[in-house]
Amino acid sequence: MRLLSYSASTSPVNQSSFGLLTADGEGVIDLGSRVEATDLGELIANGQLGWAASFVNEPADHHVGDITYDRLLPWPGKIFCIGVNYGGRSAEYADTTDAAYPSVFVRFPDSFTGHDQSLVRPPESPQLDYEGEIVVVIGKEGRRIPIESARDHIAGLSLGNEGTIRDWVRHAKFNVTQGKNWESTGAYGPHLVTIDEIGDFEDLHLTTMVNGELRQDDTPATMKYSIEYQVHYLSTFTTLRPGDIIFSGTPTGAGARFDPPIWLEPGDVIEVNVPEIGTLRNTVVDEFPTGSEHRPPEPQ
Repeated sequence: MRLLSYSASTSPVNQSSFGLLTADGEGVIDLGSRVEATDLGELIANGQLGWAASFVNEPADHHVGDITYDRLLPWPGKIFCIGVNYGGRSAEYADTTDAAYPSVFVRFPDSFTGHDQSLVRPPESPQLDYEGEIVVVIGKEGRRIPIESARDHIAGLSLGNEGTIRDWVRHAKFNVTQGKNWESTGAYGPHLVTIDEIGDFEDLHLTTMVNGELRQDDTPATMKYSIEYQVHYLSTFTTLRPGDIIFSGTPTGAGARFDPPIWLEPGDVIEVNVPEIGTLRNTVVDEFPTGSEHRPPEPQ
């Protein structure tokens, strides 16, 4: 089952809703008018995924060509990001300490946008970078979750581009928050693929393409900290609740690691793909295009 959040031009006021993708991938079955939930996040929080599945054979309410993808979970709970996790990532950093535990940081909901939406490069820095990732959506509350029970707490998987403003990541020691939370610099979607359709996590094949060029190519089999371990570890210090999400790490090949670095520019197209999940696609725009009368003044 593939769920999505969207706005439809065929709705009375282009209103936001959420729904199911039809089996042929061509239509959307609206759930907003069929279930008692305000958005996809609430549907998950209410434990209504099973109920939603009862509508999979309904006729489509919209053609996919008539919708705009919104952020998959409009207002997720906690957003965790796992850093330096795939094989070879630690070698990209001057500090090669082999940490005994995962590197964890958090992001805010409005630092992300949806599938086929634009990533926004701010005027304060040209160093917008991409990070293709597998995104885990929690579906069942838990604390101190055993590794062997982790899948039972996962609603499903999606895809993410954990876009980063690189120089702002390094404004201070032991601190990445500023560079990770510029509005609409990242994205996740297009769909939530329910866990029953996902096999072994290690068999998933993640790639990131920029303007058709392969930049990232890896599988969770090379992760130091598996997705199941991430669920276990995070739930040790905080309760994981339905609608929380985990960006599970990115492979080598981000733009910062080229010599010289290759930053994203307006017009670039980034595609993050896992065959079992789909493709997350975004373009890049400047927040204030050249010549814009609304462009902020240069810093003094």
